[in-house]
Amino acid sequence: MAQVKNADPNYKVIAENRRARFDYAIEEDLECGIILEGSEVKSMRQGGSNIAESYAAVEDGELWLVNSYVAPYDQAKTFRHDERRRRKLLVSRKQMAHLWNETQRKGMTLVPLVLYFNHRGMAKIKIGVAKGKKNHDKREASAKRDWSRQKARLLKDHG
Repeated sequence: MAQVKNADPNYKVIAENRRARFDYAIEEDLECGIILEGSEVKSMRQGGSNIAESYAAVEDGELWLVNSYVAPYDQAKTFRHDERRRRKLLVSRKQMAHLWNETQRKGMTLVPLVLYFNHRGMAKIKIGVAKGKKNHDKREASAKRDWSRQKARLLKDHG
């Protein structure tokens, strides 16, 4: 019997913002690098982070991740990191200009979707350019999702 090998042994999802797809209509997404301290990377490898209440902002020509949580790393005694510090995100100048244009002129929001280690073991974050949904849009999406589940259940039972 042949063993199936994992395609990317380094790829690992650290934190996912599942609420973002419900609260926002995501127009496009973009992969960004993130500047971290050593204790933050080790804490993330243990799975201690959250991006649910965070957002990204363009300030002074730089992209920042605000209000993201990375749990303290117990073995780091002298070089501890601040859990909710602002973290700089790395994008090209062209992408930065595009993001600034979307947020300042069109009123879009930058929402973190998923924080992960890529196939090379580098920490990356996927940012979504999004517009906030109104309550009726959320109800409509919820009704559509419920109907598709119900339809699938009916087809499975009576198929």
